[in-house]
Amino acid sequence: MTEAAVTETTAATGSKSQQAYEAVKARIVGGTYTPGYRLVLGSIAKDLGFSVVPVREAIRRLEAEGLVKFERNVGATVAGIDPTEYLYTMQTLSIVEGAATALSAPLIGEADLVRARAVNEEMRACLEHFDPVRFTQLNQDFHSVLFEHCPNPHILDLVHRGWNRLASLRSSTFRFVPGRAHDSVDEHEALLQLIESGAAAETIEKAARLHRSATLDAYLSQAKSI
Repeated sequence: MTEAAVTETTAATGSKSQQAYEAVKARIVGGTYTPGYRLVLGSIAKDLGFSVVPVREAIRRLEAEGLVKFERNVGATVAGIDPTEYLYTMQTLSIVEGAATALSAPLIGEADLVRARAVNEEMRACLEHFDPVRFTQLNQDFHSVLFEHCPNPHILDLVHRGWNRLASLRSSTFRFVPGRAHDSVDEHEALLQLIESGAAAETIEKAARLHRSATLDAYLSQAKSI
């Protein structure tokens, strides 16, 4: 095999691995593959029209992200919701995302505010015929506008890590506490107004932190009632 052919094969494999990763992750986040679901590599590969190799690579990536786990005598399964891990992740994210949003605020321009408000209006429209998966994606898009300008790369990295840990929980969170979605949209608008008005960093940080904590509180309250 020539060097060019090897490069082409590697590129193709990488592309298929990425496609397999995105496809399996979407099914986990969207709830098609529920916690405990057994991921049979051969079946997934056949469904996607790939060989087993890129699917195996995709599963390994998802395991590293905490979305998949390997069980003895079972194989790869979708990781379940660990209430303690959820608690710790949300507590951490409320702190680092609050800080990132406060640091971003002075750098958020008019175009960013217009974009964030448009996303929030989509979220409001989504409430009429509630789609938790769509709502969750829009929620991430909204918050990304507010924290992505954070000039501290270490804080921003922690925020991204937090969102990645929640990847398998985000769609189920609003499905589990759909009433929280209405309050979330209103709190988004309040955050935008604080940023627009040039509020103090500590005020913005507190509002962003409490916004995140409120979702956690709603989740924990619902969990206790079951």
